[in-house]
Amino acid sequence: MTKATQFLVLLCICFFLPTPPSQAQKTSANERPNILFILSDDHTSQAWGIYGGILKDYVQNKNIERLANEGVVLDNAFCTNSICTPSRGSILTGQYSHVNQVYTLNEPLPKGHPNIARTFSKNNYQTAIIGKWHLVGRPEGFDDFNVLPGQGRYWDPILKTKENWQDGNESAQGKEYKGFSTDVITDLTIEHLKNRDAEKPFLMFCNFKATHEPFDYPDRYETLYENEEIPEPESLYDFGPKTTGRSFIGQKLEILGQRWDSATRDPNNWWTTYPGLPYPLEGLDSIQKRKKIYQKLVKDFMRCGAAIDDNIGKLLDYLESEGIADNTVVIYTADQGYFLGEHGFFDKRMMYEESLRMPFVIRYPKELKGGRRIDDIILNIDFPALLADYAGIEKPHYMQGKSFRKNLTGNTPKDWRKEMYYRYWLHQPVRPAHFGIRNERYKLIFFYGQGLGKKGTSKETTEPAWEFYDLHEDANELHNAIDEPEYKTIISEMKSAMVKEREKYGDLDDDSSVMRGILKKTMLK
Repeated sequence: MTKATQFLVLLCICFFLPTPPSQAQKTSANERPNILFILSDDHTSQAWGIYGGILKDYVQNKNIERLANEGVVLDNAFCTNSICTPSRGSILTGQYSHVNQVYTLNEPLPKGHPNIARTFSKNNYQTAIIGKWHLVGRPEGFDDFNVLPGQGRYWDPILKTKENWQDGNESAQGKEYKGFSTDVITDLTIEHLKNRDAEKPFLMFCNFKATHEPFDYPDRYETLYENEEIPEPESLYDFGPKTTGRSFIGQKLEILGQRWDSATRDPNNWWTTYPGLPYPLEGLDSIQKRKKIYQKLVKDFMRCGAAIDDNIGKLLDYLESEGIADNTVVIYTADQGYFLGEHGFFDKRMMYEESLRMPFVIRYPKELKGGRRIDDIILNIDFPALLADYAGIEKPHYMQGKSFRKNLTGNTPKDWRKEMYYRYWLHQPVRPAHFGIRNERYKLIFFYGQGLGKKGTSKETTEPAWEFYDLHEDANELHNAIDEPEYKTIISEMKSAMVKEREKYGDLDDDSSVMRGILKKTMLK
């Protein structure tokens, strides 16, 4: 064989042999993104700064702004049941409350119920949750967990792992960590990530207790806002349904003042401790009292939120120091909104905007252009479908939500929802159970006022009532326009749309003769 022939044979062998993967090919096969999902409690959009409003020049938010500038902000993200436990259930399962069976504050996810952590673990992701769990039972589906029992506490929190888990709240076994909970949870998250298997991508939930009542804060923020007067919301001095035509009383700020008084008089027998007590309110008229309660609430809330912002920065800095920031999807959101004096309320639960809206920002440098805002209607049931999409996992069959990955790049699918359906189950006479529908402009709410035997609900019922708001003309929902003749056709169309949404998601109340009767009377069969 001549040298020329030998060369040709060798060339043919090299051509037909499988080519070893290049470094780029090796990297792409192993570069499914990491996901860091940061979830706070009640950290409402009014207190983020990036959503504008009367607090935008007061909140400490440099790291939230950092995320927004480097990522995408959702302007119309909403929860499907505005209360902590059910919203967390929806975020994990992509399902409405009537499907995952987490209706109120007292139900765990059913044993063996599918969730996003279990799905990711089966697809070779490392999964963990650290911080507030608040789904009653032992976490399932996560490779590791270290979670607060129940609400947990702000100072020297106790957290529970697989090794020391016992059902129950503060009295249960667990390990105490010295410090302020937001700082502690962040440090534990970073420690866990430092010890991860670097050959696998991770799904990491970092869940803060903040900014839940009692709105506590670390010592470094004790004097923040000390000599400032914080602007008041337009509807702060709304003292009852007569002023707006709404159909319920609601959780008034004076109740918070009473809690401060009870915690001052008998701190050992109250459910929590509040910062800054005593806070005397004696001798004040109704206007003075509400003004003073509002100032403490909003200042404590923003101090508590400032500690969250600090720790978001610490997490972002860690990702950069590890060289994994570009390949990590970072999400920061809250489990629902919260009233900060609007309508004279505190707390959440209702379908009004301050409570319904979920602030949400996402950063993923490999795919998302920074500084973008999206106004599509996104729901918390969509969150896990998005995570699965980024991980290259086909959308699990159990999820009712859908991925909004295309929306985030400005390519909203033509069939994307134009309205959203909401239902709140934890009925009490001052905050009746209700469901409703919201589109880009209008909102229709039906307060059916029945506990339906759900855990924690009142047996005292309320008369069914309707509320309707034109959000273009009445953005603060200060006038119930249900009886306005100009909206008659629109209201009728929205009732029909509400029926379709209930059918779409399978929320039909077929098991309740009481609800069937109410729905028949209201033409919502």
